[in-house]
Amino acid sequence: MHNLKELKIWQKAIDLSVDVYKATTAYPPDERFGLTNQIRRAAISISSNIAEGVGRNSKKDFCNFLSMANGSAYELQTQLIISNKLNLLQDELLNDLLKQIEELQK
Repeated sequence: MHNLKELKIWQKAIDLSVDVYKATTAYPPDERFGLTNQIRRAAISISSNIAEGVGRNSKKDFCNFLSMANGSAYELQTQLIISNKLNLLQDELLNDLLKQIEELQK
């Protein structure tokens, strides 16, 4: 159906995951199993759901997994905004990550 590594949306989702990991390295140690872990898992879930959808080889399943990836993107947006409100994530970095998420959701 699709070649995963050639899908622009998957490539962008991978880049987002890397940027999220970098952004959360400065989070306090007491958030390691809390917000940090949840944010990272949500970011990885986006590209993982896209990949799983590609692997299912049916358009219906692919669309279903894209929908799940979109849900993970909204989850990630929420967690990043909370991080910003807790002063764990600077405005500039928040805006950059939110732009990347919005680009994936187009």
